[in-house]
Amino acid sequence: MGFIKCPRCELNYIEESEGFCKICKREMQGENSQDDTELCTICNERPAIPGRDICMVCLKEMNADAEEEDDTINSETEPQEHVDESTIGSIDPVSSMDEIVPDIADDIPAGEYSEIENELSLEAMGDEEDEEGEDEDEESE
Repeated sequence: MGFIKCPRCELNYIEESEGFCKICKREMQGENSQDDTELCTICNERPAIPGRDICMVCLKEMNADAEEEDDTINSETEPQEHVDESTIGSIDPVSSMDEIVPDIADDIPAGEYSEIENELSLEAMGDEEDEEGEDEDEESE
């Protein structure tokens, strides 16, 4: 009487006499396990939002509280000044990454640039790996 992996999930071990593991049997019968849902860490009553540790109700309450605090802070302090473009000066915004081009040619001499480019070339690395693979195949024969 030995153990084998479950033929359905291939994760859990079962006895040879059993067909499937307990988890796969539950899934095939349509029963959902309650272990998958986590409870809210604040109220411990409702299920937490996926990817967070709090429920939707507690999240809304926290956001409402934060907005109220912001309103009281802003009303107690001086009104905030809006910054106008004329006060900043004439700064041209960068509209795309194409406009930012580093001057690589100035930093590296022309002869060394081609050598570095060849050393960093993915095609060259792939060719080297292919050659090494062929060499190993020839040695094994």
